[in-house]
Amino acid sequence: MAEDDTIQFTRNYHDQCTDKGFQFEFCCDRCGTGHRTAFEAFGAAQVAGVLEAASSLFGGLFGQAADVGERVRSAKWQQARDAAFKRAVEKLRPEFVQCPRCSGWVCKQKCWNTKKGLCKQCAPDLAVEMAAAQSARTQEEIWAHSKVAEEDREMLKEESWREGVTASCPSCGAALAKKTKFCLECGAKIAEAKHCGECGARLEPGKKFCGECGAKAG
Repeated sequence: MAEDDTIQFTRNYHDQCTDKGFQFEFCCDRCGTGHRTAFEAFGAAQVAGVLEAASSLFGGLFGQAADVGERVRSAKWQQARDAAFKRAVEKLRPEFVQCPRCSGWVCKQKCWNTKKGLCKQCAPDLAVEMAAAQSARTQEEIWAHSKVAEEDREMLKEESWREGVTASCPSCGAALAKKTKFCLECGAKIAEAKHCGECGARLEPGKKFCGECGAKAG
C-alpha cells in the first residue's frame, strides 16, 4: 500500500457518520472538550434510495438491481468516508497535541503545558496546583473549626475553664464525664479547683499565694 493511501487515526475521535453523510468528533483525552466537523452529505445515498424505492414498488428484476446498487453504494460510501476522515484529521490536527510521555491527545488551549512540552496531566501548571492546594487547606481548616462540639466551645470560654474540671475521682479513680460535686461511683465529694483572682492560674491546695503572679489567695 502506498504511503498516500494510509489513513492516520487517533483514539480520541467519535464516528458520527450515517448513510446520508459524514461527520466526526475529536475530543481531548484530559478535559473531554473538543470539536465536531461540519456534516458532509453523501450524494450516492440518494441514488440508492431511488433504487430501494423501485424495488419496493415493482420487485423482481428491480429488486435485484437495488441489491446491486446497495453493494455499489456501500463501496463508494466507504471510500468517501475514508476521504472525509482524512480531511477531518488534517483540519483539526492543529487543535490537539499528542503528549510524548503518556501518548494522550490533549487540546492545546487548556490542557497543554507549552513551557514543559507535555500535557498538564504529566506536567501540571504549578501556579494552578498551588492555588488549588491553598483552597483545599482553607476548606479543611473551616471544617475543622465547624466540627468543634458545642460543649467544647463552652469549655473554651473564660467563665467555664476558670471553674476547672476534674477528670477522675481522687478517692476511687472513677472517670468523671463532666463537672460534678460528688463521684457517681463512690459518692466522695469532689473538691473544686480554685484559681487566682488576679491572673486566673490554678491554685495548689493549701497554698496562700499564687505561684504565677504572687497574689494572695482569696
